[in-house]
Amino acid sequence: MSKVIVGMSGGVDSAVTAFLLKEAGYEVTGITLRSWVGSDGTESRCCEIDDARRVARKLDIPYYAFNCFSDFSEHVTGPFIRSYINGQTPNPCILCNRYVKWERMLYWAKVLKADFVATGHYSSVVKLPNGRYSVKKALHQEKDQSYMLYRLTQEQLAATIMPLGNMTKQEVREIAAKSGIPVASKRDSQEICFVPDGNYAGYILENADSPVPGEGWFVDEDGNRLGTHKGIIHYTVGQRKGLGLAVGHPVYVKKICPDTNEVVVADDQALYSRTVICEDICFMGIPDMTEGEKMECAVKVRYHHQPQSAVIEKTDDDRISVMFRDPVRAPAPGQSAVFYDEDGCVIGGGVIRESYS
Repeated sequence: MSKVIVGMSGGVDSAVTAFLLKEAGYEVTGITLRSWVGSDGTESRCCEIDDARRVARKLDIPYYAFNCFSDFSEHVTGPFIRSYINGQTPNPCILCNRYVKWERMLYWAKVLKADFVATGHYSSVVKLPNGRYSVKKALHQEKDQSYMLYRLTQEQLAATIMPLGNMTKQEVREIAAKSGIPVASKRDSQEICFVPDGNYAGYILENADSPVPGEGWFVDEDGNRLGTHKGIIHYTVGQRKGLGLAVGHPVYVKKICPDTNEVVVADDQALYSRTVICEDICFMGIPDMTEGEKMECAVKVRYHHQPQSAVIEKTDDDRISVMFRDPVRAPAPGQSAVFYDEDGCVIGGGVIRESYS
């Protein structure tokens, strides 16, 4: 009998993951990684211990909760704050998966002498013909979470089970209800776990340990001043709502300039780019690319983006140029571009630095 550690958030997906693996004959242990607690004592939606413990009791499996606050601060909330101050829009879940969740789960798997770790992500771990592991998109695209997992290492993937990759959310909830799992109807979390009210700017102002840029100018593409903005941490590329500008026609954030404390706005058509430059590259389905090598693939530039056809080219040691067949709307610096093969398996990805038409 193989032993598996299931990361339990207190939600229905991880609960059903634990149930399915126990039904399949695994010796299951549940763990929750306590990563963040608000000033009012509010737990992160990724580590609601009371619900996770209730599920573990129902399933009759051992359960433990472990703190990882310092890791979360170092790898997630700290970089999140710095990215916004630098005019970028970060993906904190991507960093959390790579440097906190999997690192800590595998550590405790070793301590508890488990063979595998498992999560309730809607994706699948597959071994490719070239011998490498990759994450494959979920069968039902509306719940696919492969984008958030592209930075996982080969060692992490080799020890990972994701049993929900071919299931719908409705199927998961039905299994939970039929099995008497107490969180069967618990709502999904839509917000970033450590900003439960969705007020990113407020969180940054409260927690930043360096000066936060204040008011500055909205400018058009020619540099003409159009009005005053509240501070660059309040904006992201592609944003329309909340600008407070009256220019006679709809405008959107095209670029954020931390050096000048300016936010460039333009009409919708100006948001489209054909070329996106990525840095901080991670490969998954292949070991690497050589400088100058090109590859056709599909690319997502944000979580809810439908992958689009592109050619990627490695231009130096840690930079890839993504050339789309058709322009993509509002690729935001700080977000990730993730590359997929024809079977929906992750080739790799990187952090968007700039884009142009």
